Amino acid sequence: MTEFSGPLSGIKVLDLTTVFMGPSATQMLGDLGADVIKVEAPGGDSTRTLGPNGEHGLGPLFLGLNRNKRSIVIDLKSAAGAELLLELTKSADVLATNIRPAAMARLGLGYACLAELNPQLIYASMVGFSQKGPYGPKAAYDDMMQAATGLAAVMGQQAEGEPRYMPLAIADRSVGLYAFGVIAAALYARTRTGKGQCVDIPMFETMVPYVLGDHLYGHTFVPSQGEFGYPRLMAKNRRPYKTKDGYVCCLIYTDRQWKIFLEAVGKGDLLKTDPRFADIRNRTAHIDELYQLVSEELEQRTTGEWLGLLPENEIPIFPMHTLDTLLEDEHLAATGFFTEVEHPIIGKIRETAVPSEWSGTVPLNRHPAAALGEHTVDVLREAGLGEQRINQLLAEKVVFQRPQAA
Repeated sequence: MTEFSGPLSGIKVLDLTTVFMGPSATQMLGDLGADVIKVEAPGGDSTRTLGPNGEHGLGPLFLGLNRNKRSIVIDLKSAAGAELLLELTKSADVLATNIRPAAMARLGLGYACLAELNPQLIYASMVGFSQKGPYGPKAAYDDMMQAATGLAAVMGQQAEGEPRYMPLAIADRSVGLYAFGVIAAALYARTRTGKGQCVDIPMFETMVPYVLGDHLYGHTFVPSQGEFGYPRLMAKNRRPYKTKDGYVCCLIYTDRQWKIFLEAVGKGDLLKTDPRFADIRNRTAHIDELYQLVSEELEQRTTGEWLGLLPENEIPIFPMHTLDTLLEDEHLAATGFFTEVEHPIIGKIRETAVPSEWSGTVPLNRHPAAALGEHTVDVLREAGLGEQRINQLLAEKVVFQRPQAA
């Protein structure tokens, strides 16, 4: 097996997750050095086929969520496939799944069964809802979570329009990030106790405080002392500001920042004459009006003029990127954030860096996302299976190995 680098080197993860949430969590584990073995059904993760190169099972969404993993294919619906996974579990540190618990139990792959084989196993179950409540059996998707947690309603309210979803899988990726932290914490707990455990990570319960952390606001108190919604975030004029030749983010927040801005635009007298500027409490109560004032001022000059007029170390100001200009950002270029690597099947692809920077156990991008079943035989050999049994499993289509290139 390849020597891995990073703080999680030596940790073996059986990854039974698909789509967005689970794969984002396990990719982070792989990025930090864990040996992540992606266990796929014969048809593969559905994101493989989305977008360009989907016909090769290596579409852009899959590539962005599954680097630094090895791919094996096991038909878990067959008795032989479920038995094989039990064998692999014996040497695993983590099993991560977003298969519904009832389905895992039917396959004989629930936590109780696996813990008997490997008491040190961390069994991370990413579910839609807590299994303790009536929603427990439901499936969950990003759009559903945005609607169920009030996020879609808040989006509509802020824009004074119809409810809408964010154009980002925000729930999947946010819960995936939380799941990554939970798994890492469970591994740390194991070093102290010597025992594994089952950890459920429910999307709904994770996202509710994510939304209400900002927007419970007056209803934090019993009885209520105000409305829902943090006014600054709900202001319809909270948006990138238009300049003469583009858009900028210009965040004016503190007393000093408002003083600098108003003096720069020749309206410093407002600090004394307009009670809306008296302090942060009054500004927050009238924030939409103040953002409108900022908007009107910023339209009077070019982006370059504003960057020169407002001291960047005093007032956060940044030109708005589009997706294409983001790829050309000078800071990201200087840090080597984007790299072009040669994928053995589809050619050159663009990858992002592992974002954390370590002085000791440095993580690396070891390899791009694997083809379906690329490592099946390697992983089975490492697990101690003999050639005869491997060939039998292949012949019976319990497992699949991608044919090796000539």
